[in-house]
Amino acid sequence: MKVLVLDNVNEVAERNLKSAGLEVEVKKSQSEDELCQIINDYDAVILRNTTKITPKVIETADKLKVIARAGVGVDNIDVEDATKKGIWVVNSPNGNTEATAEHTIAMMLAVARNIPQGYDNIREGKFDRSKFVGVELWGKTLGIAGFGKIGSRVAEIAKVLGMDIVVYDPYSTAEKVQKAGGKKVENIEELFPLCDFITVHVPKNKDTVDLINSDNIYKIKKGARLINCARGGIINEKAIIKALNDGHIAGAALDVFEAEPDIQNSVLYNCCPNLIIVPHLGASTVEAQIKVADDVSLQVADVLAGKLPKTPVNKI
Repeated sequence: MKVLVLDNVNEVAERNLKSAGLEVEVKKSQSEDELCQIINDYDAVILRNTTKITPKVIETADKLKVIARAGVGVDNIDVEDATKKGIWVVNSPNGNTEATAEHTIAMMLAVARNIPQGYDNIREGKFDRSKFVGVELWGKTLGIAGFGKIGSRVAEIAKVLGMDIVVYDPYSTAEKVQKAGGKKVENIEELFPLCDFITVHVPKNKDTVDLINSDNIYKIKKGARLINCARGGIINEKAIIKALNDGHIAGAALDVFEAEPDIQNSVLYNCCPNLIIVPHLGASTVEAQIKVADDVSLQVADVLAGKLPKTPVNKI
């Protein structure tokens, strides 16, 4: 059986698959048309978040038994059509938890202390120290939307930094949140006026697109700061630009945006001095990439050997 590995998945995946007696081909990221031309050669595909497995690709894929996402989010895979065709979709829900949680804290510190702006100032040969007065995290309230593995790990680190925690997550219990030292609210707008920082850790779906939007962003406490290391579009981009430019939101740090990777055509490109944006680095650590590649490649080997996957996204 033959496995296609895309999107620079760590080489540990190739080693695991070959050890399981599988044939492996490693290719660069593929467009929809390129993938449609080759997909029938493969029994499985492993990818990160660049290549998209669309309905057209799935319709073309007559041999495919499993699609593996080396990471958590599967919004670049048409899970519904894969399920209808009897194709497993698996992910690695634990592999990048620490990397993304630490990155969230790093982004929160960067937006609190104007670190990128200060760096740019020095690069320009200036020393405008008074322009970059920030705020401390100690004693501030952090609002967390989504209290799964990453959101709860962010809370754990934030508590050590002396922050109070408020959580919105309809799928998490008040007991779980209280055990983590936080307070649960029943809707996201209840969280808004309480928080000095807000970070989102929800999957991207029809219920979470524009979770923070032009209708509710001004219910957030004036001077708060927003962080998104989840998926582009959970915070509406036009809404956040307006709120940043008129001073209602003091700053924002975004790891993700809607039109990845085409940043130069994004509305976020060079739009506001108080916006920090980086190229989707949440899971970009050596350790995380090894863990997710190891995890999903072993699941692919299991599925192709007739076993059940460990962390399926769908049911076959």
